[in-house]
Amino acid sequence: MDVIVGEDGLARPAWADGRGAHGEMLREYYDTEWGMPVRDERGLFERLSLEAFQSGLSWATILRKREGFRAAFAGFDPDSVATYDEGDVARLLDDAAIVRNRAKIEATIRNAAATVSLRPDGGLAQLIWSFRPERTPRPRTMAEVPTTSDESRAMAKELKRRGFAFVGPTTAFALMEAVGIVDTHLLGSHRRGSSGVWHPDGTPVAGWSA
Repeated sequence: MDVIVGEDGLARPAWADGRGAHGEMLREYYDTEWGMPVRDERGLFERLSLEAFQSGLSWATILRKREGFRAAFAGFDPDSVATYDEGDVARLLDDAAIVRNRAKIEATIRNAAATVSLRPDGGLAQLIWSFRPERTPRPRTMAEVPTTSDESRAMAKELKRRGFAFVGPTTAFALMEAVGIVDTHLLGSHRRGSSGVWHPDGTPVAGWSA
């Protein structure tokens, strides 16, 4: 199994074992945040935005710049970001605290407007969590962790229909992992089943709802 037992006696995947240039940051993120339920609009808009920016890059790069992203995008307040214009795009393209990619910046602004437009139909959280599957994967090794699913493909399709951009099936699945909709913690990891949404065996926790 692809888990490493650290000096603290806890088993984690290699990417979160605390080694390397950004090891402590990744381990902290893994231990305290990744895979825990996120059900509020702003929290989901932030994570959707960060996953889109991560496309083609390492997650460590995005996590290291997270505070820069929050400052640049008004704390990921959808109402504020939805008002950004070409002047704001130019400002962000000159902001070294974030990833300066025009397509991703423009997609984030577009996605803020799409998030606001979802409110009469129940909102972003209701839409995102509606794609929770009946079971979650049970990976023993990193090679067994999927990168897409039927649900992530359906989510990506629906988000695009609703006006979102940079939300392919892989990005959608990464979002599902990050916010607890699926649990892809490896079997044997100390975080497996810790979200309260899923049992370690991949079955849903009775009575839990988004």
